[in-house]
Amino acid sequence: MADTKTLNGVSAAREHAVQQITTRTDSREILANARRDIERYHLDDYFIVDVDAHHVEFDSWADILDTLENPVLRYNAKEMTKHWPNAKNLAFSNHPVGLTFQDVFGRIPHQAELGEYVEKTDEHRDLTLVRRAMDSMGIKMQVVFPQPMLEMGLHPEPDIVVAMTFAYNRWFTRTILPREKRVKSLLCLPFHDPDACMKTIQEFGEIPGVVGFMITSQRHVGVHKNMYMRIYRELEERGLPLAFHAGPSWGDTMTTTMNRFVSVHSMSFVTCNMTHMTNWIINGLPERFPKLKVIWIESGLAWVPFMMQRLDHEYLMRQSDAPLLKRLPSEYIADMYFTSQPLEVTIPHMLEATFKAVRAETQLLYSSDWPHWDFDVPARIAGLPFLTEQAKRNILGETARKLFRL
Repeated sequence: MADTKTLNGVSAAREHAVQQITTRTDSREILANARRDIERYHLDDYFIVDVDAHHVEFDSWADILDTLENPVLRYNAKEMTKHWPNAKNLAFSNHPVGLTFQDVFGRIPHQAELGEYVEKTDEHRDLTLVRRAMDSMGIKMQVVFPQPMLEMGLHPEPDIVVAMTFAYNRWFTRTILPREKRVKSLLCLPFHDPDACMKTIQEFGEIPGVVGFMITSQRHVGVHKNMYMRIYRELEERGLPLAFHAGPSWGDTMTTTMNRFVSVHSMSFVTCNMTHMTNWIINGLPERFPKLKVIWIESGLAWVPFMMQRLDHEYLMRQSDAPLLKRLPSEYIADMYFTSQPLEVTIPHMLEATFKAVRAETQLLYSSDWPHWDFDVPARIAGLPFLTEQAKRNILGETARKLFRL
């Protein structure tokens, strides 16, 4: 375990050169530079909300399988783990082989398993790991998502998707949320099944810490279908936001032509949300559900000005295809919310223009995406020279405070 010291009353890893990061490296050591950023940018003075972070639920997979409501599925899953030892953390999941390329053949391995030392107590180790990351980055509240569960949208067996989504949501709301008020979540919806979605919202919608619901964006479904309208109405009436969380896929028609993980990662995290946004706007859902807050997560921002220009251009030439619209598509997009990660910073003047296009001061939400390999610390926002002090405060947490009624 890494040596620790106390900094501003918070346990932090000692600052020394990290020779090698492994699955056993302490989170506080990996985030030692982020800890220094707190003093550099006075981040203790900010109310920072991280709107996208993850834990590795495969580490608790056996416990989640125990919460399967259907006894036959529960028995089948447990037998699978009994006779196939390698399946103990995979049974009923849809984890694609291609995603194992994220660790660059062992060079960036820490997200593959959060195996760092945690002293055994009555508290779940995920809570300790979440607190270590939050304290190291100066985060006051964190919206925590699952990781492999985000791949369920492409699972081949719909009944298992429903069962596992309920099992995970029940495990998380019973095991994690009640024990840490700083942790929040946008719970997954089993979106292919509208009845199950309604049941999910009704069962979990009033649980403390549940600040809204989320659709995993990697799925082959039209979000504009009439069967989903009652879901959107239910969320709108409850005042709960709906998020679209992007993810990778190496199995779609276009990504199967790609021979590098970086190609798939660059494109598939964006194109899934581009597709859902196009269907959402062109079919007039912002007009049908004007009070429903929509959030687009983990797609970065560079794609948004393109969508604004492209959809405006096409709409003005063919308005009959979108008869419900009363404004330009770009105006509806400007009312939506976006998370910042991964922030494309290599061309500063284009980043500044993108912030203006998305109205970042009121619509952008800071997110770290910790512990993924491409995570962004709060200094990514705090260090941007073109932002006013109030814009930084809003992006880092004040907008999230209002949106989620924290």
